[in-house]
Amino acid sequence: MIKSELIQKIADENPHLYHRDVERIVATVFDEIIEALADGKRVELRGFGAFSVKKRDARVGRNPRSGEQVEVEEKYVPFFKMGKLLRERLNAD
Repeated sequence: MIKSELIQKIADENPHLYHRDVERIVATVFDEIIEALADGKRVELRGFGAFSVKKRDARVGRNPRSGEQVEVEEKYVPFFKMGKLLRERLNAD
């Protein structure tokens, strides 16, 4: 599902809301999650999962084309841990 499909689904299920308001709500939620992660905070959505930021140390990598060694700088990457409810729904028989 892409962002526009999510917006359309929410708008369809809530006909009392204007489409532009649903767009604004979804954008605000995503912006707040991004802002929290950028500040190094953890974002937990009960039943869905938790987003956090993990640090990857600097390392020596390899260019896949040439095989040449390259320095990869330290960086921070988003990490998602699935919630119990989501895990149960995905693994339901």
